[in-house]
Amino acid sequence: MHVPPGYHHVTVTDAARTAYLAGQCPLDAEGALVGPGDVLAQVDQVVANIVTALASVGAGPDDVVRTVVYVASASRDELAAVWSRLRASPIAAAFSSASTLLGISQLGFPGQLVEVDVTAALRGARR
Repeated sequence: MHVPPGYHHVTVTDAARTAYLAGQCPLDAEGALVGPGDVLAQVDQVVANIVTALASVGAGPDDVVRTVVYVASASRDELAAVWSRLRASPIAAAFSSASTLLGISQLGFPGQLVEVDVTAALRGARR
C-alpha cells in the first residue's frame, strides 16, 4: 500500500465503547448556516461543532479513529484547501486516523459546502 499523506490506512482500537457523531454541518447553535459561499469559514464552524460534540462524551481529537470529509466541490484545489484547514485546526489529530476526503455534488442544507463524519473510541470517557 502507498504511504498516505498525514493519515493511516488502518486504525485499531481496544476501546469497548465508541461514539459515532452525526455528520457535522456548518450550522451555528441556532441552526443557521455559517459562511455561505465560503468553504473555509464552513470548515471552521464544522471544527467547532466537532469539538463540542466530542467534549459532550468526554472525548477529544486524539480519541478519533475515523473521519470522512465531504466537500461539495469537484475542484482538487478546494479539496486540498479544506484538508489543509482541517490539518491545521484544533482537531488536527483527528485526521491522522483512518480518513477519507470526498468531493461530491451536493450536501443536505442549502448552501452547505462541507460536512465531516467522526467516529471516536471512548477509552475511559463517560457520558
